[in-house]
Amino acid sequence: MNTAPLPEGDWIRGITIRQPWTAAILAGHKTIENRPRPGWVLLHAGGQIDRRALRDPLVAHAVRGRELMTGAVLGIARIAALHQDPDDAAPCTPWSIPAAWHLELADVQELALPVPATGQLGPWRPAPDLLERVLDQLPNFRP
Repeated sequence: MNTAPLPEGDWIRGITIRQPWTAAILAGHKTIENRPRPGWVLLHAGGQIDRRALRDPLVAHAVRGRELMTGAVLGIARIAALHQDPDDAAPCTPWSIPAAWHLELADVQELALPVPATGQLGPWRPAPDLLERVLDQLPNFRP
């Protein structure tokens, strides 16, 4: 077990993502998220499911057999880099939206148990007790 202390202060945010997009990230298929701010983030599945997205073959393949939990933190990831595809270039991944800024997700770790939480639009600060319940499931995690 890693006994190194976790950082103090403002080092992590939560981001709320509608399902099935959260499941596609946790399954390791979707490695780009179209939002700003590098650093560690809690992956919170919002309260709604994007039903239209489930008809997309790319999404359907990525989330096949996965339960689409909502209203909970389901994992953690590190935003490793930020880029925008050049106008004349092909998209960096099938998940990228042209002209959007793309967050490159790395070190994605799915939680064994969802942690119920209320998210919000935009990056948000997790309450200390929420962060503690998430990190209890990741005893060897150190940013």
